[in-house]
Amino acid sequence: MDFYDSKTYFCRMGTVLKNKCLLVIGQVWPESKSSAAGKRMLQLLNFFKNCGMEIYFGSTANKSEYSDDLSIFEIHEIEIRLNDSKSDEVLKNLNPDIVLYDRFMMEEQFGWKIGEQCPRAMTILDTEDLHFLRFARQGMIKREEKDLNPFLYSDRTKRELASIMRCDLSLLISKYERDLLVDQFKVPDEILYFLPFLEEKLTKEVQRNFKSFEEREGFVFIGNFIHEPNWQTVLSIKNEVWPLIRTKLPKVKMHVYGAYPSEKVFQLHNEKQGFLIHGRAEDALDVIGDARVMLAPISFGAGLKGKFIDAMRAGTPSVTTSVGSEAMTMGFDWGGFIEDELNAIVDKAILLYTNEEVWNEKLQLGVELLNEVYANTSHCVQFQDQLESVFSNLESHRQNCFLGQVMKHSFLQNTKYMGLWIEEKNKGKDINS
Repeated sequence: MDFYDSKTYFCRMGTVLKNKCLLVIGQVWPESKSSAAGKRMLQLLNFFKNCGMEIYFGSTANKSEYSDDLSIFEIHEIEIRLNDSKSDEVLKNLNPDIVLYDRFMMEEQFGWKIGEQCPRAMTILDTEDLHFLRFARQGMIKREEKDLNPFLYSDRTKRELASIMRCDLSLLISKYERDLLVDQFKVPDEILYFLPFLEEKLTKEVQRNFKSFEEREGFVFIGNFIHEPNWQTVLSIKNEVWPLIRTKLPKVKMHVYGAYPSEKVFQLHNEKQGFLIHGRAEDALDVIGDARVMLAPISFGAGLKGKFIDAMRAGTPSVTTSVGSEAMTMGFDWGGFIEDELNAIVDKAILLYTNEEVWNEKLQLGVELLNEVYANTSHCVQFQDQLESVFSNLESHRQNCFLGQVMKHSFLQNTKYMGLWIEEKNKGKDINS
């Protein structure tokens, strides 16, 4: 898909955002073929571009061979460095109107520089998902506990909440996560904005090109292996779910794809068991569209799961858990089955794989879910309205959320002097080397 030709990203040109400068500080350079986070970033960049903004992107990370070429989309790349005064000059000269931080760690690292060099810039935090929620669930599972609440109140939670409070607006991809912030942690609703994936509509022509039930073979899982929930899900499938499915479907294969697989991932490959590790997929929609069922019994995580969006796009029903599907249905039926008990997961996976009538029914539910929720152009229109409102009334917005400004003042002073100390220390190393 050409991200900048999509009708999904409808924006009203000639608005207050036109010709304004946006700086995105990325944790990594976007890799849209490696992760849902990479696709999400391109969707956001596309949105801002269609608002008529001039976009600059910088990251302290190195590019990989899989990094997207942003220049194709007329996005300027700039060099920024951590704990380096040269970045101050870059930021001062650029003087962006809006700064978007890609996850809270980037705000922690560069917030004080932006505050000092570009104090009038509106700041946006793209959370991707709430990291503290994902780690809390991981800790709960690891300790075999039932109550999530004690694991939520961690140092990571304090850091992420503080970062959210310091920014003018934070983007949440999940309504569950927005409600958690507002109801449990009392974060002001005015600084939060719910924005799900922004997808192309599945037209009738696209649906006609879906492979049929009979043309498909096997189960599939896909997910970036840098992401711990994906690795743990594959382990669960291999050790618990797949042996039970295999007893009923002895000739069927389980296909596992994912970017950045380590040696421990490839060690799970077993031809006799029909458990096949393929590594990176050249085209996620192709490999998902070749399979009959997406099998992803996710035990912990946060946010919305890009693999299920891809499954809907490929016309592939899925079996997952309540955590896997969390906040994704938004009042619509799931395009597959949601189960949390092992035997139920196995039974529904087998039913979906062997019953063509059920399979077709679930496929259509997935199409309806994607078209009604994720291909809804009103998301972009409403987001643009919110951005324009905050941008045009930034001073009053900050006064209404003044506690965040207090936290910003205290944190940025402390971080500034720590950053300057590290910079001087690094200079000393350079002299001695």
